[in-house]
Amino acid sequence: MLVETKAKVGVFSIALGAYLPQFPSLVPEFNKQFEDFKKTIPDTVEIIDGGVVTTKEQSQEAGDKFRAADVDLIFMQLLTYATSYNMLPAVKDLDVPVVLVNVQKLKALDYDTAGTAEWLGEAYACGAVGEMVADLNRFGKRSAVITGVVEGGDPEVAREIDEWCRAAQTRRRFRDTNLAQIGRPYPGMMDLYIDESNLYHRMGLYTKQFDWEKIWAIADDITDEEAIRAKAEDIMNTFDVEGSGSPDNMHEMAKYVVAFERWVQEEKLGLVASHYDGFSKGQAGVVDSLLIPAFSMLIKQGTACAVEGDIKVAMAMSIMKTICGSGQLSEMYTIDFNDNVTLIGHSGSGDADFSKERKPTMKIVDVFHGKTGGGYLTQFYPPEGDVTYLAITQDMDGHFKFVVAEGTNVAGKIFKNGDTMKRVAFSISATEFVTRWSEAGPTHHFAAGIGRHISVLKKVAKILNVPVEVVTQ
Repeated sequence: MLVETKAKVGVFSIALGAYLPQFPSLVPEFNKQFEDFKKTIPDTVEIIDGGVVTTKEQSQEAGDKFRAADVDLIFMQLLTYATSYNMLPAVKDLDVPVVLVNVQKLKALDYDTAGTAEWLGEAYACGAVGEMVADLNRFGKRSAVITGVVEGGDPEVAREIDEWCRAAQTRRRFRDTNLAQIGRPYPGMMDLYIDESNLYHRMGLYTKQFDWEKIWAIADDITDEEAIRAKAEDIMNTFDVEGSGSPDNMHEMAKYVVAFERWVQEEKLGLVASHYDGFSKGQAGVVDSLLIPAFSMLIKQGTACAVEGDIKVAMAMSIMKTICGSGQLSEMYTIDFNDNVTLIGHSGSGDADFSKERKPTMKIVDVFHGKTGGGYLTQFYPPEGDVTYLAITQDMDGHFKFVVAEGTNVAGKIFKNGDTMKRVAFSISATEFVTRWSEAGPTHHFAAGIGRHISVLKKVAKILNVPVEVVTQ
């Protein structure tokens, strides 16, 4: 990614201090289990180590570490029974979920030989979890439970830990990067309008405002011809260019892509939402004509770029790109009643990582439909198979909500107007899907990602503290 971010995950274990002098063998046993547990956490996140906690004071020390690091998530390993005061001081001042890792070391004890120390140290994965959740609820904290076993490996536990870590990356990305708004939303699309202060308050995402006049001049001081030529070749490698594509005639576009990449890094931009509604002439016309592939090059590198000034769909694209590697802007196109599928797509910038069926294409068009001017249009080709959709919407009080659905991209004809498009079948009929999706009030843009990811999106929603409405799964 052009702007790298890494989630910070607080990790600690709890046990009851009263057990330790009674059963000294538990001390090295618990220390080893905690060290082994930390090794199961993906290295894609930064671990904030709160240690093995057996007293209220140790819990407070862990909490100080977690607050200072502004952690995105907490994993708490339950080693054995422990009272709630071992947990609460560490998490009571945090506004992130606490994932209770209730994973037993052994599948079962030898009932004929095991004593109390073996039971407490290697086969206790039941008793304290309900107590912890009850008190987290009383403190207004979000929580989840993972239950499983270490012995023999547990794929479900590994999947849950990985999903939580991927979900945590979205919070860190929102907090450590900025959103660039260039211009303002497409006139009259009031579902796209947003209060940027409310966005910063509720989602931790700060908006930087940019005028188009600055964007037209963004490449004025780019003079490194070697970098420009290398970027032109990068563009040629990313797209099949219709007609006479060569590094020479990609020069102007490549120059602006180099400039945009530098701008993204200097401003720490994880998201961009733009719309231009002025006259397509002069330098404005030149830049406007190449923005679609230029912004596509940014999307490829992890900076979500949304058309029509839609901040909410830029957020959705960023989330999908972060959790599954692909984030494509989409909207409803038409229903094919003969085949019971919904055609879903969009014109404009897109994600090369979404185009698994074939290399994305680029061509010149005279008119951008509904927009000013014409220029380079890009088309992306998603593979057949599973696809997940995420829309982010708001209610009358400004609270955000996720609307999600999983479907299957199927083979068949699409329009020949050069737009990215999918033929999608859902677990319900096309008409029922469109009705249920629309009744959720999702805004008319949403993001698509390859694969089935509602399980992760539910975790993202819990981390960001927003409700999620599942339309199909």
